[in-house]
Amino acid sequence: MDRTLKIGIIGASAERGWAKIAHVPAVQQLAGLELGAVVTRDRPSAEKAAKAFGAKAAYDDPELLFADPAIDIVTVGVKVPDHRDLFLGAIAAGKHIYCEYPLGRDHAESRDLAAAAREAGVHVAIGLQMRSNKTVGKARDLIASGAIGRVLSGRILSTTMAFGPDVEAAMAFSETSENGVTLPTIQGAHTIDTALAVLGGFADASALATTQYPNVTLEGDGGKARQPRTTADHLLVQARLAGGAPLSIEVSGGRPPEATPFRFTVTGTLHELVLEGGAPRGFQSGRLRLFLDGAPVSVDEGEAASMPDEAANVALVYAALRDDIMRDTTTAIGFDHAARLAKLVEDLMDAPRSETRALAAGRPE
Repeated sequence: MDRTLKIGIIGASAERGWAKIAHVPAVQQLAGLELGAVVTRDRPSAEKAAKAFGAKAAYDDPELLFADPAIDIVTVGVKVPDHRDLFLGAIAAGKHIYCEYPLGRDHAESRDLAAAAREAGVHVAIGLQMRSNKTVGKARDLIASGAIGRVLSGRILSTTMAFGPDVEAAMAFSETSENGVTLPTIQGAHTIDTALAVLGGFADASALATTQYPNVTLEGDGGKARQPRTTADHLLVQARLAGGAPLSIEVSGGRPPEATPFRFTVTGTLHELVLEGGAPRGFQSGRLRLFLDGAPVSVDEGEAASMPDEAANVALVYAALRDDIMRDTTTAIGFDHAARLAKLVEDLMDAPRSETRALAAGRPE
């Protein structure tokens, strides 16, 4: 590496959270990257996180991070409603950005943020980490090479323990669709994007979203409270691939953590390919295994091989962003892709009402 890039993570708590178990280990173990700073809501927690993670600086105000000349990349790892202001502050300071998905609360906001990044000319990466997953890439390449013959059908079961009957008080914001954090926009989007990565675009599709847990219990320090759920916690998608084969996708919330969280089966005229595994919080936060007619397929995970399961996929996104900055390339999955995916999911959710089934114009490529 020509130099070491310093990362500033917004939302890196020493106590809990995705940054702690995924982003921090990824940055710590990748060559050419260093954790330069952390940002939390108050000074004591920021200093605690900096000490726990070995960061050089601790801030309780994102503006201080943006003004830090030592920071090259800002990671936005907080609630989606907060993404916009943090994102705009980072690009105004000329920082490169890793942002968790969804980019914005809806397609319109995601589209505007993608345009702002293009205009600023900074390098960006979106947290659709399965696009960087080596096992997903191997499955895509095998299918594209004709190894299983002509694709006849695809079937996906994608589950998560989130969006079930019990909700942490800290996640109560996910019970309001306007915040952009729902089962269709999170687990659904990651699953649909993985299907597109492996099998290519949809010719047409329709979706059925339902609420299986109409009343949920919010659990926090103040005790428990019951409230109605107004968002979907189950999603069914039927699609026809560009090559004509059918694809079915079931995305389910509230599944027990011991259940098999993810299984993606592609049946061809010659062989059958299976991607399986994942993690209780969602397959995008764990590893997958690949099988061809039941026999395991070896996959070289590269820099992610020694990473913890939660950090492996995130690490490869950071690696792509690192290389883009060093080489002035655009290999990392970026914000324009995130905006297109948000549009596709919105179209899918609207399709049953509008009777619009053709989604090709909105599909990510």
